[in-house]
Amino acid sequence: MFSVLISVYNKENSLSLRQSLTSVFRQKLPPTEVVLLKDGPLTEELDKVIAEYVMRYPELKIVSLPINQGLGKALNEGLKHCSYDLVARMDTDDIAKPDRFEKQIRVFQEHPELDVVGAWIDEFEETTSNIISTRKLPEVHDDICQFAKKRNPENHPVIMFRKQAVLAAGGYQHFPLFEDYYLWIRMLQNGAKFYNIQESLLYFRFSPAMFKRRGGLKYVTTELRFQNQLRNLGFITSSEYLYNVFIRVITRMMPNTLRAVLYKKALRK
Repeated sequence: MFSVLISVYNKENSLSLRQSLTSVFRQKLPPTEVVLLKDGPLTEELDKVIAEYVMRYPELKIVSLPINQGLGKALNEGLKHCSYDLVARMDTDDIAKPDRFEKQIRVFQEHPELDVVGAWIDEFEETTSNIISTRKLPEVHDDICQFAKKRNPENHPVIMFRKQAVLAAGGYQHFPLFEDYYLWIRMLQNGAKFYNIQESLLYFRFSPAMFKRRGGLKYVTTELRFQNQLRNLGFITSSEYLYNVFIRVITRMMPNTLRAVLYKKALRK
């Protein structure tokens, strides 16, 4: 038995939400419970979609926050309402492949020592037939630890974890743009065991606007704060910090078109 945790806020697309929820409930191994957290008031269109799925699926549990809290705080609140230790994350604009939960649960059953099971994701534009890249990640724990020193070692929308391991590391904490990455680092330092399935289990909706959001001085400033936090935690050395800062300043300040080429060709396979 396991829960699925989803957070939605008022800027989400109602059609994408419908596709996301449909992919969750049509799994080969359906979830025991789906916790959908409304992070502040939603649009009428979003509320209509949610009401429709509540009528169709009694396992859908709605939790509402009076005002928008941001992803980290919203997910922490949602975790309180997850009834089972195994929790799968899902985003409202992505589409889970039909065997996603089945394969992740199988790994947990075969390796009960694991705390986090991730996977690759296929990034698409407009339709799932238009795959532009695949974000691949290392498989075993030691390689994941090394990878985490330079880049986010998990694809957050396709993660499944043990709730108690997340809470033991302090849960999600407020760190805009890096809530999930920050959580993985603290979990690794707390002794949690990670594994990544070596195939794509989710379609990740990609938008060209992502390149703009991932560049500029504001993004650089936030990312430098995050790298400094990793150094303060002792997760990376001063030399690793300097290397990470150098690479990030270059990539975040380059033109969007050039960053797009780097993102698709060099950072993805």
